[in-house]
Amino acid sequence: MKILISSQYFYPSLGGSETNAEILAREFLKQGHEIKLTTQTPGTPNDLHGKPFPFEVIRQPQVRQLIALTRWCNVCLQNGVILRQLWALWLTQTPWVIRHQTWVRQPHKNATLLIQLKLLAVKLATSISISKAIAQHLHHPSTIIPNPYRDDQFRLTPEVQREKDLVYVGRLVSDKGVDLLLQAVADLKAFDLIPKLTVIGSGKEEHALRHQSIDLGIDAQVTFVGSKTGDELVTLLNQHHILVIPSRWYEPFGVVALEGIACGCVVVGSSEGGLKDAIGDCGITFPNGDEVALTDNLRRLLTQPDLLARYRTHASSHLAKHRQAVVAKAYLQVLQSACQ
Repeated sequence: MKILISSQYFYPSLGGSETNAEILAREFLKQGHEIKLTTQTPGTPNDLHGKPFPFEVIRQPQVRQLIALTRWCNVCLQNGVILRQLWALWLTQTPWVIRHQTWVRQPHKNATLLIQLKLLAVKLATSISISKAIAQHLHHPSTIIPNPYRDDQFRLTPEVQREKDLVYVGRLVSDKGVDLLLQAVADLKAFDLIPKLTVIGSGKEEHALRHQSIDLGIDAQVTFVGSKTGDELVTLLNQHHILVIPSRWYEPFGVVALEGIACGCVVVGSSEGGLKDAIGDCGITFPNGDEVALTDNLRRLLTQPDLLARYRTHASSHLAKHRQAVVAKAYLQVLQSACQ
């Protein structure tokens, strides 16, 4: 097949949406298909490592380019609903599939005119949802295909000693609930538990979170190490027993959970949204924003090593469903059906 992938954001912009677009493009190529990718993100044709992408990247395509591209492909895969492309798809009568990787309509919020247009567009396309929660909120048929993780990068490294307790990986913003995690670490002192926490990431709340750890008297337990990627991140994850994802927001999925599981972590994460799909049987969930429940879950894991071992036994079977080649194959089946 000739597949056109349309992603609003792409490298040098960094995020889960951009990463998954690249993973799918590379895997489609490996499985024998022709790939082109369009994006509104300006930049160079090079990837994160300074090498050219193995597929053509067309940035901010003009009208004639967009028409030519939609005529060239057998099917278009949109990474999210991209309204600016719909006229070209309609004009060329090109089959198209939408990959729903976040909420079209935010939970508990009213639908604006733009959201209503996106929901209408959903009814005209074939849909793929990255989690059960995303599929349910569409109120329209979709195929659930979970996100992949970089299985060639995130792995167990037996030579690394797993001697640290808790780790957080992500942006330091209020929606991510790092303040809840800091409070839980402080509250664990009531159970004579003094775990060490590594905070990996950066964001506008970092200054406030550092001050919170001082105010709570846990600054000696908490280490802020900034953003980490690649082998450095893999090594850090392999040093820890428990990955905590305490989001207040309803996460659409949560690839960081898969990355942690692949590196041997047991995951504690919030339950609303799609994060529970990413965690599977490899950890525990708690109600979003419930610091008491978070504290209790951490207490259980920190005092019951056999419970940690039990959750780790599920890692291999859970991760198998999220390997890059497996996920890409599932996407290709939907794309082929859309062409027919």
